[in-house]
Amino acid sequence: MRFWDSSAIVPLLVEEASSDAALSEYLRDPDVVAWWGTEVECISALARLEREGALETPDMRRASSRLGALMPSWQEVLPTARVRELAVRLLRVHPLRAGDALQLAAALVASEGSPASLQLVSLDDRLSLAAEREGFPLVRPTA
Repeated sequence: MRFWDSSAIVPLLVEEASSDAALSEYLRDPDVVAWWGTEVECISALARLEREGALETPDMRRASSRLGALMPSWQEVLPTARVRELAVRLLRVHPLRAGDALQLAAALVASEGSPASLQLVSLDDRLSLAAEREGFPLVRPTA
């Protein structure tokens, strides 16, 4: 079981330089733990690609369908007061954006306060650095 940040899930949905590596990591351990807001973050990334012309509308529909097919098997960390409290702390000690702080807080909750016990899969440099400082073993699926 590993915690997957949305930055590592998007390459499972659309072809990117890191897609093969992300798929390999997923197949190695398909037990995904994800934050409650991961679907929104993934759709946001896909919609941005579509607006920028890097993703055609039919590809957007296929990517959204892939996401919908993956999600039922995930263990999802819900938006609790504990996640919010941890995210606020993380914002004060790491240079994170709000969404990344919520992702990392969810990973901390999923690890039950023992980050060394849960690998974190991410392609986001800022989030990865903060996760490493919090004690998570990192998996960085790169091409």
